[in-house]
Amino acid sequence: MKCVERLGALDIYVLQGDTDLVSRVSRCFDRVDVNVIAIDDLTIAPAPAASRAAVAVISMGAVGSSAAMLRECQRASVMPVIWVGECEPQAEHARGADLYVLPPAFTCAALRGMVAKRAAQAHTHMHESGAPRAGPFIAHSECMRALLREVDMFADCDANVLIRGETGVGKERVAKLLHTKHSRRSQGAFVAVNCGAIPDGLFESHFFGHAKGAFTGAVSAHEGYFERADQGTLFLDEIGDLPLHQQVKLLRVLEDGAVTRVGSAVPMSVNLRVLAATNKDLPRLVATGAFRADLYYRLAVVEMYVPSLQERGAAEKIGIFRSVIGSVFGEEWLASLPDVPSWLTDAIAKMRFPGNVRELRNLAERIGVTVRQMRYWDPERLQSLLAHVQQTQAALSLGANDHPRWDMADRTRVLDALATNGWRRQDTAQYLGISRKVLWEKMRKYQISDTERVRA
Repeated sequence: MKCVERLGALDIYVLQGDTDLVSRVSRCFDRVDVNVIAIDDLTIAPAPAASRAAVAVISMGAVGSSAAMLRECQRASVMPVIWVGECEPQAEHARGADLYVLPPAFTCAALRGMVAKRAAQAHTHMHESGAPRAGPFIAHSECMRALLREVDMFADCDANVLIRGETGVGKERVAKLLHTKHSRRSQGAFVAVNCGAIPDGLFESHFFGHAKGAFTGAVSAHEGYFERADQGTLFLDEIGDLPLHQQVKLLRVLEDGAVTRVGSAVPMSVNLRVLAATNKDLPRLVATGAFRADLYYRLAVVEMYVPSLQERGAAEKIGIFRSVIGSVFGEEWLASLPDVPSWLTDAIAKMRFPGNVRELRNLAERIGVTVRQMRYWDPERLQSLLAHVQQTQAALSLGANDHPRWDMADRTRVLDALATNGWRRQDTAQYLGISRKVLWEKMRKYQISDTERVRA
């Protein structure tokens, strides 16, 4: 037990399938600061708070027992995973390596030891490799320098901030700067939530938390996002994707400064700052009735716009590219190579990146890994790589024109399958010949919720 206590506050997300895994895990951690949280799908578990360790414990019966399936699910997880079950023979060699497996008849001591090990590994990885990977905040252009001046101006205040900008421009990085730079809240937690990934029926549990016994599977009390962000910052990414009936619940907390856990009648005061981000035109959504005007005014006390990469200009593209290349190689290794050739930086400067900084970073990492393996800047190979990227961009742009028609056809197919199978997710996934994980992704993508079941 002491090995777990040394980790401090801990969240364990449990996907139990048809087992009683949630209650068994809870019994093993009943005397330490551990939240045991039941989830229906690995991909809907929220990103763990920066101030708490987090581990997923998953029954193989919920996803399958082949090594390929386990690794696929593990890659999709935002936290370390422990598998419970009998893995297939081809996965046996993975025990103790990249897959961590407990037998169905595990002991509490074995579970606690493996949880402690996985949580400690996550902390080490985050502290050693998490921050450097992001690199410095590049701001060569005047529009970005102006944005950073705004960050300096509003960092040390409690006003809510709405951060606007296209996908991939770095809105979350701006939010983190507001939280950490000269901010009195920097000692509190920075809790990031993707509003587009919250399942309709779990909004209250995730945001408000729940009391022990509030519903089936609530074997222990659970802090929600609001409580975790107390004295710190709550970052609401993709706020424009939040449904109207959830917007009103968020507004109530912003106005009252108090939350009540599901299954409890006792309100708790919270003191937090809300930073929200969106790539949508919220005023237009307000005008069409898709977003509440009162919530918009609450969130947009201060508005910041993060320019697209194209608006920032060539110098910033090159600066970001060089920064990522440096992080891939490391300073000592990079010093042994000739400098980045001018023809390559010129080509990067002229390219358009619809995915903004995220897309440019991806390209820079691909180039960096290629050069690191070849140990020189091979013009033929790198020019071929750039041409392939541009062809992919063109194909994606062309496909975007047909996307709405394809979306509606597939959305209708998923809805029909759900109706045929009584809205049971597992049965529907089998009916469609896809995994439960893929079904959840489609339902989120097409914004399919139980409210459509009522209408049907």
